[in-house]
Amino acid sequence: MTREVLLINPNTMKPAVGPIGLDYAADMLRTRGFVVRLLDLCFEAETLTALDRALAGEEPLLVGMSLRNTDDCYLASGEDFVPAFAELVSEVKKRTGAPVAIGGVGFSLFPEAILTMTGADFGIAGDGEVPLTALAERISNRAHPGDVPGLVWRAGEEWRHNPPWAGDPSTLPARERSLLDDERYLREGGQCGIETKRGCDRGCLYCAEPGAKGRRPRARTPSQVADEFERLASRGIDHFHLCDSEFNVPVEHAREVCGKLIDRGLGERVRWYTYATPAGFDAELATAMRAAGCAGVNFGADSGDERMLAVLGRDFRAADVEVTARACRKNGLACMFDLLLGGPGETRESVRCSIEAMKHISPDRVGISQGVRIYPGTRLAAMVRATGPIEANPNLRGAVHGNESLLRPLHYLSAELGDDAAQYTAALVGGDERFFFPTPDAGTEAYNYSGNDRLVEAIRRGYRGAYWDILRGLEEDDPWKKEAEGKNDRPADG
Repeated sequence: MTREVLLINPNTMKPAVGPIGLDYAADMLRTRGFVVRLLDLCFEAETLTALDRALAGEEPLLVGMSLRNTDDCYLASGEDFVPAFAELVSEVKKRTGAPVAIGGVGFSLFPEAILTMTGADFGIAGDGEVPLTALAERISNRAHPGDVPGLVWRAGEEWRHNPPWAGDPSTLPARERSLLDDERYLREGGQCGIETKRGCDRGCLYCAEPGAKGRRPRARTPSQVADEFERLASRGIDHFHLCDSEFNVPVEHAREVCGKLIDRGLGERVRWYTYATPAGFDAELATAMRAAGCAGVNFGADSGDERMLAVLGRDFRAADVEVTARACRKNGLACMFDLLLGGPGETRESVRCSIEAMKHISPDRVGISQGVRIYPGTRLAAMVRATGPIEANPNLRGAVHGNESLLRPLHYLSAELGDDAAQYTAALVGGDERFFFPTPDAGTEAYNYSGNDRLVEAIRRGYRGAYWDILRGLEEDDPWKKEAEGKNDRPADG
């Protein structure tokens, strides 16, 4: 029996975002003697032609597919990615008798619903490297896979769920990063992903990250992180985005990672961006991050209203956000604060408070999402279900009918904001260019990165970095005008 595993990246959205989970899984599979092949549909012009080519000849032992996002998470657009993914799985199964396994963060949130919709043979919820390799070994040995961590499958009329693998990531094989064409992802996506840890122990009302990645942080060693940076930097890749839920949770690990990057001289060779929480973020950490090569930080501020911060389960207050902004400015770190408006109890007054707070604090950019995506396993989902049928809840927008699994996009938007919530918020913003705010009238290109033609063109022209910072650069510097004047000398790090 063949020992080849075919991994498929189904994400064709642009700018191109590398599926580093597949790269990490490939490293584990290879240590156990499997041959790994990648079909990256992000760079294929014709999906069905590419499937025909990839599945011609001898069948693989196993086909693995990742689902990164189920939708674009914006109430203003509500784009659902799952139907197209289900069609792709169907096309794969038409072309091979090999079992198909699905993984990824998107899948981990809705395992039963997605397996039902796609008809895939297996799912892996949570971490993927160890379970996917174990599944391949069971299939290769013709053994029952029932003991594989994180495995989700149907046994007759019943669903079976094994507990996810929650081991120490530092025990996994070295990350060679040889599966993906990361050089092309830099050229067409403007950055390359790296992970320093998994899991999050915060208690946010709405967040699905703990359910998908674990409720306690599990870290790689700082040396392992620096090794991965060095390996990619040696190939000319110099712009990165960390995939951690919050880089500074725990803050001691963040400082140690920065120290190792500084020791290796990487702070002078690379630029990186990350997500972080204002809780525990201070000038000392900002100084270390800047010296380690950090160019910008995206903070989940959520609100500038004290009551709403408490409702949303955040462990910081508006004063902490202001301290964070000062620390970033002092150290030359670009910063963006994301607001999440419309949660339970949100009022027009609390929205006004948030907008005014951001204008006072004055970060480089503010992103506004109005409407909170509801995910299973969160306290928000439990709150919504406790009120009765979702179709009767006046605070819900989106797929309110026949959506008990919550798989189709469903958002909480406080009814107290009224029917003109978007227009009210836009009026408060008042055309301030520091704010990214998608609305049904204005469209979502200003802040929805998926399928954003402005970003794609900017990256083609040499802009690099986090997408919010590229958009910021586009607004502050017109490369088309400079090109016409023969002065287009903008640094590539945007």
